[in-house]
Amino acid sequence: RQDYLPTNVDDGQFEVRVTAPEGISLAAVDHLMRTIEAKVQATPGVTLVLGTSGSDYGGSLSQGRIYAQLLPFEKRVFSWSRLLRGLLHADPMEAFRHNFSQRDVMQSVRQELAQYRDLKFQINNVQSINLSGAGGRLDIGFVFRGPEVEKLVEYASALVKRGPELGLLDAQVSLQLNRPELRLEVDRHRAADLNADIQSIASAMRLMVGGDERVSRFHDAEVNEDYDVELRLAEGSRNDPDTISRLYVPTRTGKLVRLDNIVRVQPAQSVSQINRLDRQRQVMMQASVAPGYGLADRNQALIEAARDLNMPAGYSTLITGRGRELERTFTEFLVAFTLSVIFMYMILASLFESISHPFTILLALPLAVPFALFSLWATGQSLNLYSALGMLVLFGVVKKNAILQIDHMNALRAEGTSKTEAILMGNRDRLRPILMTTMALVGGMLPLALGTGPGAEERRAVAVAVIGGQSLSLLLTLLMAPVAYSLIDDLSVWLRPTAKVPFSNRALRDPSD
Repeated sequence: RQDYLPTNVDDGQFEVRVTAPEGISLAAVDHLMRTIEAKVQATPGVTLVLGTSGSDYGGSLSQGRIYAQLLPFEKRVFSWSRLLRGLLHADPMEAFRHNFSQRDVMQSVRQELAQYRDLKFQINNVQSINLSGAGGRLDIGFVFRGPEVEKLVEYASALVKRGPELGLLDAQVSLQLNRPELRLEVDRHRAADLNADIQSIASAMRLMVGGDERVSRFHDAEVNEDYDVELRLAEGSRNDPDTISRLYVPTRTGKLVRLDNIVRVQPAQSVSQINRLDRQRQVMMQASVAPGYGLADRNQALIEAARDLNMPAGYSTLITGRGRELERTFTEFLVAFTLSVIFMYMILASLFESISHPFTILLALPLAVPFALFSLWATGQSLNLYSALGMLVLFGVVKKNAILQIDHMNALRAEGTSKTEAILMGNRDRLRPILMTTMALVGGMLPLALGTGPGAEERRAVAVAVIGGQSLSLLLTLLMAPVAYSLIDDLSVWLRPTAKVPFSNRALRDPSD
């Protein structure tokens, strides 16, 4: 599994984002948020909640956010300190009773809030790495681009319905066709007969429904202040199609014509805003990855599902948020791995004054990578930003065994020892230092691998990659280095046939002889 960040992180806190139908008042949203806040507060394990009515900057009034904090980590999850306290109180099983994780609490909240059919919820961890864009808050940010917003919402909604099938949680569309509005359909032939134009109709609607802030000025003599007087229909009237139909609009000749003589008022549903990306209209499908799935394979599943929609020309899809950062991060890590190998070869070549010995040493790297990946799979970890960092650290330490072996074998051969004896003696002499350094490295990484507490999953990913790759590849590297050393040395002799001279004198021999 490939993820941008570990998905099972237990930080002891999470957030619930609520989206209500458009058109609801702020007072109604506040009442609704207080009800949901009480539901979350009553969930076992939750100690503190903080609700906010209304959205952040650039959002909608029909949105809200709840921050929830859980019990301290040492009271709800197994820890070594908790086990020690149990042993001191003659109750060692106390550390294993009544345990629950943050994911368990979040799932309980999902089940509790599922009764609100008209609301949409997104329950996720508090963002630890700030990514630009709305899609950076959640795992999945799948964008549909095209000319018609209605079609984009239709395509995104089709994938949302398949969310559980695609391994997604809390899937929803960033825009909904649920904002009530009144559309005026002008009868152009009738308007032309009555000498009414579109501009006059639009000006009347803007003045009576939208309002005009500078109709007049009111001077308050008591405080010597002037105030703008806004002219606008009353709250109940400007939302009523019958009242709007009875308004009068001026014609070119100065007469007044009732609006319902030239316009038909139709209730409709529309989006609250139109977002654009690269000058194209966009609608985003947002979701979290369900347990047991990885971000990379869910993105691929969404791409394949989007192909099944058979979208016409002019419509396209794009991965944003953490999915895009995942692709970019792993591409950059491949470049970093390649550069690290090149730099290590250059440094080793300059120190050994040889082009073959660094190659023999660096053969340990491809042996360690499969074992590091196996360790991540065996422990239930995913290949993410932190485990990739651990593999980069592994590259720096796994070659030390071969360096100790080859450096000692070269020293023995420089003293006149034969190649076979130097290989046997070198490996026997360097076995103990290799085991000591490996055990010291593993011991230093064990606190990260076994540690508990908020965010321990992120640190554990680094330790598992290093411990698994170094420990499991130890035997193969001990066997690989002497075998490769012997074969490459024979190959170098075969490629440059010369008279047999001692190893110590090869560097002093004139190539022209």
